[in-house]
Amino acid sequence: MKKIILLLFSILSLGIQAQVNLVPAPQKVTVGTGEFNLAQGTTIAYSSAALKPAAEYLQVCLQRYAKVNATLVAGKQGDIRLTTKKGIAKDGYQLNVKANGIDINAANYSGTLSAIATLNQLLLQNDGKAAIPTVAVTDAPRFNWRGFHLDVSRHFFTVDEVKEIIDLMALYKLNRFHWHLTDDQGWRIEIKKYPLLTEKGAWRIYNNQDTACMQLAARDDNPNLLIPKKNTRVENGDTLYGGYYTQDQIRDVVAYAKQRGIEIIPEIDMPGHFLSAIENYEGLSCFPTIGWGQYFTTPLCPGKQKVLDFCKDIWSEVFKLFPYEYVHVGGDEVRKETWKECPDCQKRIKENHLKNEEELQSWFIHQMEAFINKNGKKMMGWDEILEGGLSKTATVTWWRTWVPDAPSQVTAQGNNVIFCPGSPMYLSQAEEKTSMRSIYEYDKEMLKGMNAKQKQHVIGVQGNMWCEYIPTRERVLFQYFPRILALSELAWTKPELKDYEEFYSRLPKQFAMLHKLNVPFRTPSLDGVYHVNAFTTEGTMAVSCADPLATVRYTTDDSFPNKNSQLYNGPVKVDETTHFILRTFAPNGQAGEMLKADFLKQGLLEPVKADASKLTQGLNAAWYNYRGEKCREIHKAPFNGNYPANDVVIPEGVKGNIGLIITGYLRVPEDGVYTFSLMSDDGSWLKIDGNMVVDNDRPQSPHEEVSQQALKAGLHKIEVRYFDSNGGMLRLWVFDTKGQKMQPADIYFK
Repeated sequence: MKKIILLLFSILSLGIQAQVNLVPAPQKVTVGTGEFNLAQGTTIAYSSAALKPAAEYLQVCLQRYAKVNATLVAGKQGDIRLTTKKGIAKDGYQLNVKANGIDINAANYSGTLSAIATLNQLLLQNDGKAAIPTVAVTDAPRFNWRGFHLDVSRHFFTVDEVKEIIDLMALYKLNRFHWHLTDDQGWRIEIKKYPLLTEKGAWRIYNNQDTACMQLAARDDNPNLLIPKKNTRVENGDTLYGGYYTQDQIRDVVAYAKQRGIEIIPEIDMPGHFLSAIENYEGLSCFPTIGWGQYFTTPLCPGKQKVLDFCKDIWSEVFKLFPYEYVHVGGDEVRKETWKECPDCQKRIKENHLKNEEELQSWFIHQMEAFINKNGKKMMGWDEILEGGLSKTATVTWWRTWVPDAPSQVTAQGNNVIFCPGSPMYLSQAEEKTSMRSIYEYDKEMLKGMNAKQKQHVIGVQGNMWCEYIPTRERVLFQYFPRILALSELAWTKPELKDYEEFYSRLPKQFAMLHKLNVPFRTPSLDGVYHVNAFTTEGTMAVSCADPLATVRYTTDDSFPNKNSQLYNGPVKVDETTHFILRTFAPNGQAGEMLKADFLKQGLLEPVKADASKLTQGLNAAWYNYRGEKCREIHKAPFNGNYPANDVVIPEGVKGNIGLIITGYLRVPEDGVYTFSLMSDDGSWLKIDGNMVVDNDRPQSPHEEVSQQALKAGLHKIEVRYFDSNGGMLRLWVFDTKGQKMQPADIYFK
């Protein structure tokens, strides 16, 4: 009976959420029939001085979103009343909108800001009226850490651009801004003791990533990938690109975020990713020769005392700018070869009875942590800080999906962990059709194998934006949205109140709100077509778009669609091979991503002649020790062995450098067009009877390619090739002529 009541409660809650279209979905909502009308001079009352900043923030929001100039009053008498109250869940709130006034009762300041976020969404979705629908909301967050990460080293973003991101965080109840302020490509925070860090380290001549951005802008017809001229200057005839924040600007941004209930966590990445400092101050590296290795740059030299002092001097200034408990030390992707050859590092290893360079890195991190703790702060780091020993007080941000046991190891030791795995939480990666669902439903994966005590140390989730190829405010927001909506609900809403399809149904109202705020976002992938669409006599190009305010235009001559291209108004019949390029356009004319959809007129591939009685279920997987990046080269690598496979997946026991050639037969029961969905991290391809059907052959994060092929009933030879060297994934789904998923046991033979 208890389960039935809970199910009914969940269904009712989901239905109510859909009526008000809030993201993240609240715990409990009751919708009324009237409205509270805002008017010039509407009063906002705050019951204590601690709530005055929240009242001032609400005053700004009402002016920004409704053009209403509200008045602030101290006390409990006003049109909108802000009060803290005992008995409300931690960081929770109760919002009650009636026709004659609004009451916000919250557990604390944070809960008050979350109530204001709900109020803002209700206002923004009310058809442009200066009114808020009557509603009662009771709500509280699932996780305390609801994080949003921005890398400003690879490309610099101005104070106003950062503040816009903070405003959007507040709107979606995200409360931790992880500010990646330093890296090899640029130093973005003023350190008064070391002025060259920003005088020189904040500026660069265009590098290979900048050039790549400009090339991508031309390839994709996308001006949002161009290097922003506002962040350039000319010095001695050279164009320099970059920028930095003064300490006063940092204080301004921190105060701005604090008013909106957001804590800022600064990251000063060390001992790796430190080249922008090493290039400008001598003696910070092991040897004078510095630069890039195959993947990473010259790190700091932990064997030198001056290096430790240099880092502590930096932290001493950083501590004064950020009034919160956490700072982030980075600690990832350290190139340790120079440490092996460095007399100072080897001396440090010997004197401290360390086993190797991994423990030397851990020793360095512990030195920084001791200094951080001494100054009343707590240290965070990427999960590499687990290697060589983790202190009792460190918090880990887990990102390396190829080290899947790291969160369990961290929590088993009693340390806190934040989940931000590269897939699906790296929002800088290209969005796939499955990306939002993967984020939304990630809670089904994240707590597996943990006991109740360990789960208490999972303090939240975070979406990360690494900006190597993201140079503008427009591109940053395009990458964040709409995936950040799924992250917001993952972080806030209790699992029993979550349902992806219902969440997706709320997105059109959210899209309309983002359009109103002039926030660029990626329209979810058009449904209805694949990269390759096969037909035998006549085909139909028919698509649907998740954003009802967007328009779809297309070309068939390989040109880029623009605002004057053919408008898609409904299904298009094709009776010969046709190459479509489709593109969405926002109401303001902003062009979205292009989708190439080839419609190929095909004959049915003839089956091969094989004695079915001699075949058995399954496939054969040949594993090669391959470290390259092309499927066609896999067979040239050393052979590791054959493995039986019941499906197109990575066989159990295959790991490390992976090159797979999976072969066998595909049996199809009838003539017709079949659909093949091949997803991999990194590259893969599918050939049928020697014909390339799905080409997914490139280094990449998880990416799905879907293509069709016309086949005659019978057996067809298949070959799947796949490569990865860093903990990837592989899967192939086959759909029959009616679109039904086929089971591996019915179709694969060897």
